[in-house]
Amino acid sequence: MYNLVGALVHFVGPQNKTTGANSAVSAKTAVRVRRAARFARTRMRELRMIVKALASTKHPILVHIIPMRRCNLACTYCNEFDDVSTAVPLDEMKRRLDLLADMGTSIITISGGEPLLHPEIDEVIRHIRRRGIIAGMITNGFFLNQERIKRLNRAGLEHLQISIDNVTPDEVSKKSLKTLDGRLEMLAQHAVFQVNINSVLGSGVKNPEDALQIAHRAVELGFTSTVGIIHDNNGQLKPLGEREQSIFEEIMELGKRSFSRFNEFQHNVARGREHNWRCRSGSRYLYICERGLVHWCSQQRGYPGIPLSQYSPEMRHREYSTEKFCAPRCTVSCVQQVGILDNWRDPQNLKPMPMDPAPQAPELVQIGPAGDIQ
Repeated sequence: MYNLVGALVHFVGPQNKTTGANSAVSAKTAVRVRRAARFARTRMRELRMIVKALASTKHPILVHIIPMRRCNLACTYCNEFDDVSTAVPLDEMKRRLDLLADMGTSIITISGGEPLLHPEIDEVIRHIRRRGIIAGMITNGFFLNQERIKRLNRAGLEHLQISIDNVTPDEVSKKSLKTLDGRLEMLAQHAVFQVNINSVLGSGVKNPEDALQIAHRAVELGFTSTVGIIHDNNGQLKPLGEREQSIFEEIMELGKRSFSRFNEFQHNVARGREHNWRCRSGSRYLYICERGLVHWCSQQRGYPGIPLSQYSPEMRHREYSTEKFCAPRCTVSCVQQVGILDNWRDPQNLKPMPMDPAPQAPELVQIGPAGDIQ
């Protein structure tokens, strides 16, 4: 990778002499060089992250943190947003990020709601980077423009993911290729961070062929492409139909660099099969809601429901060894991808602790065994 970056830098070294009509080409080349350089640095940090994760189980690998629950959209399948919440204050976000850094966290992904609604999201990203943590974001993309992309570049963002649900907007989702394609082109021209486009299959998707068109467009623009399977309201799997499975396999082939190609998790989800793995949520993966509480994941909010400031190494160790009843039919691929690093070791022989009888906030989903899925 270093040789490639060095060659690109050498290639564009004389660009200061370029003027007139060639200036736009020179600017695009400069973006590509910066993108390649950031990509190389990120890949080296990811390699160190994997080595660290294999050497020790005492730290979180991936944390999703919510700075803003409010969203500008209302996709009918989503249970992770509201239209009333205010932004978590920057000082409080920094305090939470510092706590996660002190735990040894490797990657923090900012999610929501819609994180770009947070008025100081750039500074949140900068603080993640200052603490030596890989910074990612999941957004619906509606607030992206050229200036916003350049601000994310300057803040040091390393990964950005946009999920696109259909080719044209419908009553289920407005996150369509038609609506977002112009923003995708801006990302291709100006973003120096890595961009992944996630298409979706499953319940609520009227035309599964849309996912394939979205994936091809992502690859055409130079992005990575993944495919997600829409879960039910408990985050549990729904098997795909025969044509959907065929499209799923084709998109997986397009996304050859996707980590999911190295395990059977997504393939099992597509076929409606239960999978045998050790979910390490609450330990190696943490979900921090806007209230600063630790949860297993976005689809099991409510447990353990402990403030991050009180979440001790002993609690993380217990969750590491706790068997998760929802794991066999889970669809949350990022949690499984973290779990695969530890699937080969340390069997889980504990059960979840009894819940605190104190009432939970109404927006939290009380954890409980999922019923049969028809």
